[in-house]
Amino acid sequence: MFSLFFQIKNFLSVLIFSAALLSGCTAEAAKENSATKRKSEFSKTSIPTEPKNPGSKSTIKIESNSPADTVRVFYAHLRERKFREAMFLTNLRPAIEGLTDAELKELHVDFEPLAAQVPPDIEINGEIISKDKATVTAKLPDNDTDEIKLQEIKLRRENGVWVILTVDEQAEADVKKEGKNYFTALRIKTHHEEAKAMLERVNKAQMVYATQNGGLYADASTLIDKGFLPKDFLTAETTGYNYQIQISPDRKKYLAAATPAVYGKTGKLSFWFEADGSKTSTLKNKDGKGQALKM
Repeated sequence: MFSLFFQIKNFLSVLIFSAALLSGCTAEAAKENSATKRKSEFSKTSIPTEPKNPGSKSTIKIESNSPADTVRVFYAHLRERKFREAMFLTNLRPAIEGLTDAELKELHVDFEPLAAQVPPDIEINGEIISKDKATVTAKLPDNDTDEIKLQEIKLRRENGVWVILTVDEQAEADVKKEGKNYFTALRIKTHHEEAKAMLERVNKAQMVYATQNGGLYADASTLIDKGFLPKDFLTAETTGYNYQIQISPDRKKYLAAATPAVYGKTGKLSFWFEADGSKTSTLKNKDGKGQALKM
């Protein structure tokens, strides 16, 4: 299945754990004339000298408030489910700082898998500082294999505080533009991709089933029992969409549809695919205001 940000393993795993993305960040250092209010806000998130859970078995000496210390504390916060504090140490901060506690809680289902991925101890074994830019090397889970590998994490110094660059310049511009709506917009975008992928999977499953059963189609329960569809087809928990398969009385025609579980939060578009075995059908979508489509 797809995941929440740009087809990722879970809502934020590529942003946080992908070495390729982190090493590719080239955002410029913050301008010296940033607003006084912004400086004040950053000062509130200065890194604790002795965090409750250092989460590090580093092979280098780590100075308080250094780039390596920022990385260490970020993962400690993430592991402890202190998601606001963790994201405040990254350039995703504009997307998180305006959220109320209730709004942030709605994102916990997406952040929780990240916390589970963080190892009890993270080995930080390198730190290179060049003016207002820095690179920290640490052993972290690989996004594709889950194996612990040496990865590079890019940071920049902004108003005296080191910031982890989890997204590139274009994405950072989007974060600043969308503000607190960024995660919701990204969630919706990704859920749209997930819904399309699920219906495409339904189409393939029906084709295989029909080939084996004289051109007749099957309902969702049958396809799941046969192993052609995953069990999460029956729930909106993983993709934010409710799915349904309607079969004609003669079982020679079917409609597969996907509607957002919560319109405007988990998705906006309704998707459907209709087939009768005699012609090629294409996946269609429209903004149905959350209403389910009927055959």
